[in-house]
Amino acid sequence: MHASVPLITTLAAAFGLALLLGFVAARLKMPALVGYLLAGIAIGPATPGFVADVDIAGQLAEVGVMLLMFGVGLHFSVQDLLSVRRIALPGAVVQMAVATAMGTGLAAAWGWSIASGLVFGLALSVASTVVLLKALERQGQVESVNGRIAVGWLVVEDLAMVIVLVLLPPLAGLAGGQAPGGAGLGWALVRTLLEVAAFVALMLIVGRRVFPWLLWQVTRTGSRELFTLCVVAAAVSIAYGSAQLFGVSFALGAFFAGMVLRESQFSHRAAEETLPLRDAFAVLFFVSVGMLFEPRVLIDEPLKVLAVVAVIVLGKSLAALGLVLLLRYPLNTALTVSAGLAQIGEFSFILAGLGVALKLLPPEGQSLILAGSLISIALNPLVFSAIEPALRWARRHSALARKLERSDDPLAELPVSTDRRLLANQVVLVGHGRVGRRIALALKANAIAFIVADQNRELVERLRADGQAAVLGNAVEPETLVQAHIADARMLVIATPQTVEVRQMIETARALNPRIEVALRSHNEEEAALLEREAASRVFFGEGELARAMTDHVLARVAAAR
Repeated sequence: MHASVPLITTLAAAFGLALLLGFVAARLKMPALVGYLLAGIAIGPATPGFVADVDIAGQLAEVGVMLLMFGVGLHFSVQDLLSVRRIALPGAVVQMAVATAMGTGLAAAWGWSIASGLVFGLALSVASTVVLLKALERQGQVESVNGRIAVGWLVVEDLAMVIVLVLLPPLAGLAGGQAPGGAGLGWALVRTLLEVAAFVALMLIVGRRVFPWLLWQVTRTGSRELFTLCVVAAAVSIAYGSAQLFGVSFALGAFFAGMVLRESQFSHRAAEETLPLRDAFAVLFFVSVGMLFEPRVLIDEPLKVLAVVAVIVLGKSLAALGLVLLLRYPLNTALTVSAGLAQIGEFSFILAGLGVALKLLPPEGQSLILAGSLISIALNPLVFSAIEPALRWARRHSALARKLERSDDPLAELPVSTDRRLLANQVVLVGHGRVGRRIALALKANAIAFIVADQNRELVERLRADGQAAVLGNAVEPETLVQAHIADARMLVIATPQTVEVRQMIETARALNPRIEVALRSHNEEEAALLEREAASRVFFGEGELARAMTDHVLARVAAAR
């Protein structure tokens, strides 16, 4: 019976055991994904008893990756990615080079060839976008500045890995003494760059017009099923087509599909409709990772596994931490990016498999990569949860940390030439994203003085170039609010999407200006009520404000008709 229905058998075993072990992990105060990974090990070929179909599980996991990346694309615009290019592009490239060097060094110490070391190091250098996104979702930081930087960083890594996977076969010929010729290698690189450029251009020029129009036509039918089908079909079909026609990964194809559908007015509904599917299939990704794991490597090569985990969790993270600080971003941004990179996933598996097939990487290397991936993925939620306690401790006890959080960056201080009329009775606007930008436009249209505080370096530079007073920094830090002249401000408006640090922002502001009025946003009704009660502030809850505005409109129209 099992042999005749492998898809159903694999789904039933994966979902059932993932639910059970995920629940147990959650009750033990551990991340649920640890249970998902253990479920994969239990039904994998390396453990006795029932064995699910590894190939089917892997393909189902790819669907999960597509839907998850599609959902992220629905929340990101081209401008969001371009706004972090000055940190994501150089940061990702240098960090990959450093991690590759560390992996190559380990391989050399074990007596492997240089070619094996390079493949091994590259596999350790690229983080899993799926794992990062799940961590950012748990922290409520997907749409934050730090979240955008981390996602942009991994998009650059994914693009780099697409090029690596295309170039590896001709390079393998060179390493084995069967060089295909410089023209062959050069043409492979040129062709890959042209294909990626053509895909991006097609999506941004044609896709941004066609797919929102298609979604509108389907919406006009009034069928919820057709709407959901259209969204899922767009995500999976574009991802598959991009991989087949342009050689980019499923994940990147789905990400760009989400970005172009974001132009539609129904993008939020699309995100909500696909959320259950994204969550369910994302579980299968972690189960499939567990199925690939060979537990015996922990017994046969414990020191090598430990060294691999150290490179992934410590080496890569420290390299990223230093790079972000070197690019003059605050410490909390550096810690978020470094925590997001402290794991490896899907691209590492693909590269390891290709390396073994090309006889560049020994099978032992693939086992070590899989072991390092599973352990680093299991540890990643703990790494993320340590960020806030580490920041609080550092701010309290370390002068160096406080200096790194602020640094001597000129953008962290208002210029001496700032108009004095902006420095008294003004509004301090924290965050200049989609909500903050609209508030800023309204303030400017009504000639109300305001100062923007934001953690996005490129954004602050652009605002200053446009003549807008802006300061770079985290509004949790007193120095940032002091630079925004909070002591003389009439109101503090917190327009950032994350609410993790809101209470601390309000406490800091009221310590400097006890009479200041505070307005902020929230994502759910319970949180809004709690913040209004605890922080004595005006809290705007999205659905509540929408309902209030629609009610006012209806009542006004009815009253006018009487």
